[in-house]
Amino acid sequence: MEFMYEEHRIYAEAEDGELLAEIDFPEVAPGVVDLNHTFVSDKLRGQGVAGKLMAAAVEKIEENGWKTRTSCSYAKGWMEKHPEKAALAEA
Repeated sequence: MEFMYEEHRIYAEAEDGELLAEIDFPEVAPGVVDLNHTFVSDKLRGQGVAGKLMAAAVEKIEENGWKTRTSCSYAKGWMEKHPEKAALAEA
């Protein structure tokens, strides 16, 4: 699956344009983004797509030197399972 990247969004679409997966992380303060939405279509559930979205988002966040908030429950759980990324959390 190939992800498409926007500044504060990563997503995947089917050939017909149907949204299959998405993660949003808008800027909520200077240099701070909020991982606020993760979506995976029922068609892709159980294939680790949400985790791949999170990994891609975290990579982009690190590249930009941003800090994060996690108002999405999935994102919060993912970050708790990856303590090596704790430095990304907004102080």
